[in-house]
Amino acid sequence: MSAGPEAALRHYERGEFAQARLLWLEAADAGDADSQAWLGSLYANGQGVALDYSKALDWYRRAAEGGNVLAANNVGAMYGLGQGVAQDYAEAIRWFRRAAELGDTHAQFNLASLLASGKGADRDAAEAALWYRRAAESGHALAQGRLGYLYSQGDGVDRDRVEAFAWLTLASRHGIGYALKALEEVVQAMSVDERRDGSALVAAKSRPRERSALVPEKASHG
Repeated sequence: MSAGPEAALRHYERGEFAQARLLWLEAADAGDADSQAWLGSLYANGQGVALDYSKALDWYRRAAEGGNVLAANNVGAMYGLGQGVAQDYAEAIRWFRRAAELGDTHAQFNLASLLASGKGADRDAAEAALWYRRAAESGHALAQGRLGYLYSQGDGVDRDRVEAFAWLTLASRHGIGYALKALEEVVQAMSVDERRDGSALVAAKSRPRERSALVPEKASHG
Protein backbone atom coordinates (compact mmCIF):
# COMPACT_ATOMS: atom_id res chain seq x y z
CA MET A 1 0.00 0.00 0.00
CA SER A 2 1.43 3.40 -0.96
CA ALA A 3 1.79 6.35 1.40
CA GLY A 4 -1.46 7.95 0.23
CA PRO A 5 -3.72 4.99 1.08
CA GLU A 6 -1.81 4.39 4.33
CA ALA A 7 -2.43 7.99 5.38
CA ALA A 8 -6.06 7.67 4.29
CA LEU A 9 -6.54 4.70 6.57
CA ARG A 10 -5.08 6.63 9.51
CA HIS A 11 -7.54 9.47 8.84
CA TYR A 12 -10.38 6.96 8.58
CA GLU A 13 -9.53 5.33 11.90
CA ARG A 14 -9.65 8.79 13.53
CA GLY A 15 -13.07 9.45 11.99
CA GLU A 16 -11.66 12.00 9.54
CA PHE A 17 -13.63 10.65 6.60
CA ALA A 18 -13.41 13.66 4.30
CA GLN A 19 -9.62 13.68 4.46
CA ALA A 20 -9.50 9.92 3.95
CA ARG A 21 -11.75 10.19 0.91
CA LEU A 22 -9.48 12.71 -0.85
CA LEU A 23 -6.43 10.47 -0.45
CA TRP A 24 -8.30 7.32 -1.48
CA LEU A 25 -9.79 9.12 -4.48
CA GLU A 26 -6.34 10.03 -5.77
CA ALA A 27 -5.14 6.44 -5.43
CA ALA A 28 -8.40 5.03 -6.82
CA ASP A 29 -8.18 7.16 -9.93
CA ALA A 30 -4.69 5.71 -10.41
CA GLY A 31 -6.19 2.21 -10.36
CA ASP A 32 -5.64 1.09 -6.75
CA ALA A 33 -8.36 -1.52 -6.11
CA ASP A 34 -8.19 -1.33 -2.33
CA SER A 35 -8.72 2.42 -2.40
CA GLN A 36 -11.65 1.93 -4.76
CA ALA A 37 -13.16 -0.51 -2.27
CA TRP A 38 -12.75 1.97 0.58
CA LEU A 39 -14.49 4.65 -1.46
CA GLY A 40 -17.34 2.22 -2.01
CA SER A 41 -17.51 1.72 1.75
CA LEU A 42 -17.66 5.47 2.41
CA TYR A 43 -20.60 5.89 0.02
CA ALA A 44 -22.34 2.75 1.28
CA ASN A 45 -22.21 4.00 4.86
CA GLY A 46 -22.51 7.75 4.35
CA GLN A 47 -19.13 8.48 5.94
CA GLY A 48 -17.81 11.89 4.91
CA VAL A 49 -20.22 11.90 1.95
CA ALA A 50 -23.96 11.61 1.44
CA LEU A 51 -25.05 7.98 1.45
CA ASP A 52 -25.25 6.94 -2.20
CA TYR A 53 -25.68 3.27 -3.05
CA SER A 54 -25.25 3.87 -6.78
CA LYS A 55 -21.82 5.42 -6.28
CA ALA A 56 -20.96 2.73 -3.73
CA LEU A 57 -21.83 0.02 -6.23
CA ASP A 58 -19.77 1.71 -8.94
CA TRP A 59 -16.67 1.88 -6.75
CA TYR A 60 -17.15 -1.65 -5.42
CA ARG A 61 -17.50 -2.98 -8.96
CA ARG A 62 -14.35 -1.18 -10.09
CA ALA A 63 -12.48 -2.59 -7.09
CA ALA A 64 -13.80 -6.09 -7.74
CA GLU A 65 -12.77 -5.96 -11.37
CA GLY A 66 -9.34 -4.89 -10.15
CA GLY A 67 -9.03 -7.96 -7.96
CA ASN A 68 -10.47 -6.92 -4.58
CA VAL A 69 -12.29 -10.04 -3.38
CA LEU A 70 -14.35 -8.45 -0.60
CA ALA A 71 -15.56 -5.80 -3.02
CA ALA A 72 -16.87 -8.60 -5.25
CA ASN A 73 -18.89 -9.88 -2.29
CA ASN A 74 -20.22 -6.37 -1.72
CA VAL A 75 -21.34 -6.09 -5.34
CA GLY A 76 -23.21 -9.37 -4.89
CA ALA A 77 -24.79 -8.13 -1.66
CA MET A 78 -26.00 -4.94 -3.32
CA TYR A 79 -27.58 -6.89 -6.17
CA GLY A 80 -29.19 -9.22 -3.64
CA LEU A 81 -30.53 -6.36 -1.54
CA GLY A 82 -31.44 -4.09 -4.45
CA GLN A 83 -29.20 -1.27 -3.24
CA GLY A 84 -28.16 1.14 -5.98
CA VAL A 85 -29.44 -1.28 -8.61
CA ALA A 86 -32.55 -3.35 -9.36
CA GLN A 87 -32.65 -6.47 -7.21
CA ASP A 88 -31.22 -9.39 -9.19
CA TYR A 89 -30.50 -12.64 -7.34
CA ALA A 90 -28.95 -14.30 -10.37
CA GLU A 91 -26.42 -11.48 -10.68
CA ALA A 92 -25.86 -11.64 -6.92
CA ILE A 93 -25.01 -15.34 -7.23
CA ARG A 94 -22.55 -14.59 -10.02
CA TRP A 95 -20.63 -12.11 -7.87
CA PHE A 96 -20.88 -14.18 -4.70
CA ARG A 97 -19.52 -17.20 -6.53
CA ARG A 98 -16.63 -15.18 -7.90
CA ALA A 99 -15.61 -14.08 -4.39
CA ALA A 100 -16.44 -17.42 -2.78
CA GLU A 101 -14.15 -19.32 -5.11
CA LEU A 102 -11.34 -16.96 -4.08
CA GLY A 103 -11.92 -17.79 -0.41
CA ASP A 104 -14.07 -14.97 0.97
CA THR A 105 -16.10 -16.44 3.83
CA HIS A 106 -18.89 -13.83 3.64
CA ALA A 107 -19.38 -14.60 -0.04
CA GLN A 108 -19.36 -18.34 0.68
CA PHE A 109 -22.13 -17.86 3.24
CA ASN A 110 -24.12 -15.53 0.99
CA LEU A 111 -23.84 -17.88 -1.97
CA ALA A 112 -24.92 -20.83 0.16
CA SER A 113 -27.91 -18.89 1.47
CA LEU A 114 -29.22 -18.13 -2.02
CA LEU A 115 -28.64 -21.69 -3.20
CA ALA A 116 -30.44 -23.05 -0.13
CA SER A 117 -33.42 -20.77 -0.68
CA GLY A 118 -33.61 -21.21 -4.45
CA LYS A 119 -33.27 -17.48 -5.14
CA GLY A 120 -31.53 -16.68 -8.40
CA ALA A 121 -31.08 -20.35 -9.29
CA ASP A 122 -32.74 -23.71 -8.72
CA ARG A 123 -32.53 -24.76 -5.08
CA ASP A 124 -29.42 -26.87 -4.52
CA ALA A 125 -29.08 -27.98 -0.90
CA ALA A 126 -26.01 -30.09 -1.64
CA GLU A 127 -24.03 -27.21 -3.10
CA ALA A 128 -25.34 -24.94 -0.35
CA ALA A 129 -23.97 -27.36 2.24
CA LEU A 130 -20.61 -27.36 0.49
CA TRP A 131 -20.31 -23.56 0.69
CA TYR A 132 -21.70 -23.40 4.22
CA ARG A 133 -18.99 -25.89 5.22
CA ARG A 134 -16.21 -23.85 3.66
CA ALA A 135 -17.38 -20.74 5.49
CA ALA A 136 -18.01 -22.67 8.71
CA GLU A 137 -14.52 -24.13 8.68
CA SER A 138 -13.18 -20.56 8.59
CA GLY A 139 -15.16 -19.69 11.71
CA HIS A 140 -18.27 -18.05 10.20
CA ALA A 141 -20.81 -18.53 13.01
CA LEU A 142 -23.98 -18.22 10.93
CA ALA A 143 -22.61 -20.72 8.43
CA GLN A 144 -21.83 -23.10 11.28
CA GLY A 145 -25.42 -22.86 12.43
CA ARG A 146 -26.88 -23.38 8.97
CA LEU A 147 -24.57 -26.33 8.28
CA GLY A 148 -25.42 -27.92 11.62
CA TYR A 149 -29.10 -27.57 10.86
CA LEU A 150 -28.66 -29.21 7.45
CA TYR A 151 -26.93 -32.16 9.13
CA SER A 152 -29.72 -32.42 11.70
CA GLN A 153 -32.32 -32.60 8.92
CA GLY A 154 -30.37 -34.57 6.32
CA ASP A 155 -30.91 -31.74 3.83
CA GLY A 156 -28.22 -31.71 1.14
CA VAL A 157 -26.06 -34.01 3.29
CA ASP A 158 -26.57 -37.35 5.00
CA ARG A 159 -28.22 -36.91 8.39
CA ASP A 160 -25.44 -36.99 10.98
CA ARG A 161 -26.14 -36.12 14.62
CA VAL A 162 -22.46 -35.94 15.52
CA GLU A 163 -21.71 -33.39 12.79
CA ALA A 164 -24.91 -31.53 13.63
CA PHE A 165 -23.95 -31.42 17.32
CA ALA A 166 -20.48 -30.07 16.56
CA TRP A 167 -21.52 -27.29 14.20
CA LEU A 168 -24.57 -26.25 16.20
CA THR A 169 -22.49 -26.13 19.38
CA LEU A 170 -19.93 -23.85 17.73
CA ALA A 171 -22.67 -21.57 16.40
CA SER A 172 -24.52 -21.44 19.73
CA ARG A 173 -21.34 -20.23 21.43
CA HIS A 174 -21.66 -17.11 19.29
CA GLY A 175 -25.24 -16.53 20.39
CA ILE A 176 -26.98 -17.88 17.29
CA GLY A 177 -30.45 -18.46 18.72
CA TYR A 178 -31.83 -20.97 16.25
CA ALA A 179 -28.64 -23.01 16.58
CA LEU A 180 -29.18 -23.40 20.32
CA LYS A 181 -32.77 -24.53 19.80
CA ALA A 182 -31.77 -27.03 17.10
CA LEU A 183 -28.91 -28.25 19.29
CA GLU A 184 -31.30 -29.09 22.12
CA GLU A 185 -33.37 -31.24 19.77
CA VAL A 186 -30.26 -33.02 18.44
CA VAL A 187 -28.90 -33.74 21.93
CA GLN A 188 -32.18 -35.36 22.98
CA ALA A 189 -31.85 -37.87 20.14
CA MET A 190 -28.13 -38.64 20.62
CA SER A 191 -26.71 -41.80 22.17
CA VAL A 192 -23.95 -41.67 24.77
CA ASP A 193 -21.39 -42.62 22.13
CA GLU A 194 -22.64 -39.91 19.77
CA ARG A 195 -22.37 -37.28 22.51
CA ARG A 196 -18.80 -38.37 23.22
CA ASP A 197 -17.90 -38.24 19.55
CA GLY A 198 -19.65 -34.92 19.15
CA SER A 199 -17.75 -33.37 22.06
CA ALA A 200 -14.46 -34.59 20.58
CA LEU A 201 -15.37 -33.09 17.21
CA VAL A 202 -16.21 -29.75 18.84
CA ALA A 203 -12.81 -29.72 20.53
CA ALA A 204 -11.07 -30.46 17.22
CA LYS A 205 -12.95 -27.66 15.45
CA SER A 206 -12.39 -25.11 18.22
CA ARG A 207 -8.73 -24.49 17.50
CA PRO A 208 -8.02 -20.77 17.01
CA ARG A 209 -7.78 -19.42 13.47
CA GLU A 210 -6.13 -16.33 12.06
CA ARG A 211 -8.41 -13.36 11.40
CA SER A 212 -8.44 -11.32 8.22
CA ALA A 213 -6.88 -7.87 8.09
CA LEU A 214 -9.08 -4.78 8.15
CA VAL A 215 -10.88 -4.46 4.82
CA PRO A 216 -14.15 -2.65 3.96
CA GLU A 217 -17.06 -5.04 3.72
CA LYS A 218 -20.85 -5.12 3.84
CA ALA A 219 -22.90 -7.21 6.21
CA SER A 220 -23.76 -10.70 5.09
CA HIS A 221 -26.71 -10.91 2.78
CA GLY A 222 -28.27 -14.23 3.85
